[in-house]
Amino acid sequence: MYDVKKVIIIGSGFSSLSAACHLAKKGFEVEVFEKNSTLGGRARQFKQDGFTFDMGPSWYWMPDVFDRFFAEFGKKVSDYYELDRLDPGYQVVFGKDDVFQVHDSIEKIADRFEKEEKGSGKKLISFLKQAKRNYDVAIEDLVYKPGISPLELITPVTVKNVGLFLTNIRKQVERSFTSSKLRSLLQFPVLFLGAKPEQTPAFYNFMNYADFGLGTWHPKGGMIQIVNAMVSLAKELGVSFHTDHPVSEIITKNKKATGIRVGETVFEADIVVSGADYHHTESLLQAPLRVYSESYWKKKVFAPSSLLFYMGIDKKLDKLAHHNLFFDVDFEKHASSIYDTPEWPKEPLFYVNLPSSSDQSMAPKGKEACFILIPIAPDLEDTQALRDKYYDIVLTRMEELTGQKIKEHVMFKKSFCVLDFIQDYNSYKGNAYGMANTLRQTAFLRPKLKSKKVEDLYFTGQLTVPGPGVPPALISGNIVADMIAPL
Repeated sequence: MYDVKKVIIIGSGFSSLSAACHLAKKGFEVEVFEKNSTLGGRARQFKQDGFTFDMGPSWYWMPDVFDRFFAEFGKKVSDYYELDRLDPGYQVVFGKDDVFQVHDSIEKIADRFEKEEKGSGKKLISFLKQAKRNYDVAIEDLVYKPGISPLELITPVTVKNVGLFLTNIRKQVERSFTSSKLRSLLQFPVLFLGAKPEQTPAFYNFMNYADFGLGTWHPKGGMIQIVNAMVSLAKELGVSFHTDHPVSEIITKNKKATGIRVGETVFEADIVVSGADYHHTESLLQAPLRVYSESYWKKKVFAPSSLLFYMGIDKKLDKLAHHNLFFDVDFEKHASSIYDTPEWPKEPLFYVNLPSSSDQSMAPKGKEACFILIPIAPDLEDTQALRDKYYDIVLTRMEELTGQKIKEHVMFKKSFCVLDFIQDYNSYKGNAYGMANTLRQTAFLRPKLKSKKVEDLYFTGQLTVPGPGVPPALISGNIVADMIAPL
């Protein structure tokens, strides 16, 4: 039993829900305040005319992290939702009739590598052995650390493999594989970390094991099932939720957090935790109590924003899987338009999600729910004219590459872009994934979980440790709960 009893959590994304569950388990009275009308933060759903779309996260990777979370409470994933491993997990479209399917076992993937480049199958097996070792180290020794000290990165394994932090993913991949297609495949997973491969330490090749080794999964009914599961668990543990409650101020007294303000109402607490955007959260404090200046945020490398389209299509689409990456144009040029010279890409890479291809509950019979994502630089100009232009670009490319009519079969569409990320999520510069995990923004070099200026004020989520993505968000909530109430 802890002296501090009342905790207010700002936001209801995955990190907030994780923190809420862990803190409630430890005996705290927990209340969650969400600005929007639904819980789950970015993991919302859009429904229209019998179609269902995940508006935010759509990839279910690292299933062991979800298993570990629910096991902490004596539960199993299967207690809450049905999970299927996809085969293929996803496919990459390099051109018309040039598609690389990533199947559900390392052996199948290695065979496909071998067909593309002689000798690459064995090289992949070796590469993934190292990636698995790094994954095990990351999960067991690193990602559950609070990011307080560089000493957290020093383990017997990391000391022996310090070179993996001094080189990058790109160099590591290019040493072993010459095919541009295979290089693209092996560099793709680091996009989940929000940075270019040449900016990402080679240690993060553990994402390749998460991809090829652990596979790509789908919760039946969509990613909202994870939110529903965590909310259900939280309520079982006594957590209370308030939707349509945008926080306008974090109340402090003598440099200690004492509650929040919503409209004209003050809600008191002994501890405040924010899973909302970190930059926005600090704006809720008086200026002298903010730890990070505007110049600090401007210097940081942020993960991309996105232009998204959600479309109901009146027929089934051919030649496409549940997850599809369109890499038929220059990867480097698109990446440069995000990180080097921020601008709208001339020839965009894009991602197409067809959940109804494997889950009939996501669309009416004989029809397709289609969600398209174009990664773009944060803080770009966002107008309806630009959205319309890129809608036409990607639909035209989809039609050409798959050899089928699509535009004339679109029943409705909804778009979501930079301005929506800012309005709906208070996202800094409209970023979609948080702060990138570059070498200078890893672990103890990320914004801290605990405020240095305000006692009993904590942060969690994708701008702090361990980083962007749904599994890291679950971990972040766990870490901050343990900081507040050590085991």
